[in-house]
Amino acid sequence: MVWSLRALPELSDTEFQQWSKLLEDRTGIQVAPHQRAFLQTQIASRMRELDCADYRDYLSQVIDGLQGIVEWSVLVDRLVVKETSFFRHRPSIEYVRRLVQSRIDNQSLSGSFDIWSVGCATGEEPYTLAMVTNDCFELGALEPYFGVTATDISLPSLQKARLGLYPARRAELATQQERARYFTAAGNNLQVVDKIRDRVCFTHGNVLEISKMPAVPMDVIFCQNLLIYFRRWRRREILNLLVERLKPNGVLVVGLGEITDWNHPKLKRVGGDEIQAYMRIATGNAGG
Repeated sequence: MVWSLRALPELSDTEFQQWSKLLEDRTGIQVAPHQRAFLQTQIASRMRELDCADYRDYLSQVIDGLQGIVEWSVLVDRLVVKETSFFRHRPSIEYVRRLVQSRIDNQSLSGSFDIWSVGCATGEEPYTLAMVTNDCFELGALEPYFGVTATDISLPSLQKARLGLYPARRAELATQQERARYFTAAGNNLQVVDKIRDRVCFTHGNVLEISKMPAVPMDVIFCQNLLIYFRRWRRREILNLLVERLKPNGVLVVGLGEITDWNHPKLKRVGGDEIQAYMRIATGNAGG
């Protein structure tokens, strides 16, 4: 039997701990015991491609020098990328739409309207945010003076995102009008139109290194379906850093229920029960 078809042995407890620690140290993502099979499957799949038969040997390859950096970028894509879709959580998306529209209606836009999609994966989320923001600017007959910054740890995912080409099923939650306005047919796929792709800047970023990122104040920071992979203390740490990147009256949107034991003196809860969003208090001293 050829090597590529042979089954690898089970991860030992020690090996599982070593790989889990590496993933958490580098990405913040915690691997629960019930995810052991997933971790083993993804690592073993890559090892077969490299004709490597020993978990410890492969671990050495991943952490060793420049080649290790390259190999880690390949492996981490398989360990952290989750499939997503356009308009995945409609209540949160519609809240952003209402926020942009209210700023336009009240003539309270101050310079560019800036959005940050944290953990953007293959790009569906930031493109969705650009679409609803563009709706508002076009409705107001305004030049599209807005931008979406999209960051993710996975370089292959960012490459896919920049192409803006997706299976049609990824847009099933979009309305017929949204699909007509913002996609063109490309065989069995859908292509995001250029005027939306031009509004989104995809860049590599590790959520554990927010303090190293350019400190650009944001009107909206969208961080959904990401915090659930981290330990509680790290979720709070990440959110506290994100708060400092908000403009006055800027809004932080997280996944509903992703964190329940956190508050911040500079924020107030907004948006109703269907979403979990916080606005940065613009004036005064909130104390403590």
